[in-house]
Amino acid sequence: MAKLFVRNLAISLDGYVAGPNQNEDNPIGEGGMGLHQWVFATRTGHEWSGTEGGETGIDDDFIKAGDVGIGATIMGRNMFGPIRGEWQDEEWKGWWGDNPPYHHDTFVLTHHPRPSLPMEGGTTFHFVDDSPEEVLRKAFKAADGKDVRLGGGSSVVRQFLRAGLVDEMHLAVVPILLGGGERLYDELGTLPGYEVSSVVRSPAVTHVVFSKA
Repeated sequence: MAKLFVRNLAISLDGYVAGPNQNEDNPIGEGGMGLHQWVFATRTGHEWSGTEGGETGIDDDFIKAGDVGIGATIMGRNMFGPIRGEWQDEEWKGWWGDNPPYHHDTFVLTHHPRPSLPMEGGTTFHFVDDSPEEVLRKAFKAADGKDVRLGGGSSVVRQFLRAGLVDEMHLAVVPILLGGGERLYDELGTLPGYEVSSVVRSPAVTHVVFSKA
């Protein structure tokens, strides 16, 4: 049976998955790039950037596993871009250029839907204003038997967690403090219905996996 996964979501020690003041120069907010230095150090991270080298091992294994079996992605509008409110136009096509890294149907939650946006490489962005349950139903249908990945930002992940829709959540806890930005743990209480099923440490980060209890 297909499942909904959060994979490789980097988070600071004080619970932030993005820094404050997101804009085109700071896609993950001020200081947010510090959450992803461990990714850039891996063999897979080097391959993504078109360079040789990089480390194998625990972190690289988690990065590679993040794409396995995924047939569709769900993300929030903040992850798609820095524009807020009504779209001024439809020129913004995401942070990733003409060939985004998803290569499948990707559902962007927004209160301001716009026409679907097909991109090179098989990615099509769908802009939807639906409940988490309805968005997940559409994503499962698009995934055609494969699993669905839930990306950021923090607000979207919290919505799906509160609805009990996430089957497994993998957080990469990075030993930095951001002091502000988009915080994951707000309004989740003790995260009822979930338990820590795995903790694996590398020299760079601590990988914590939450599963449905």
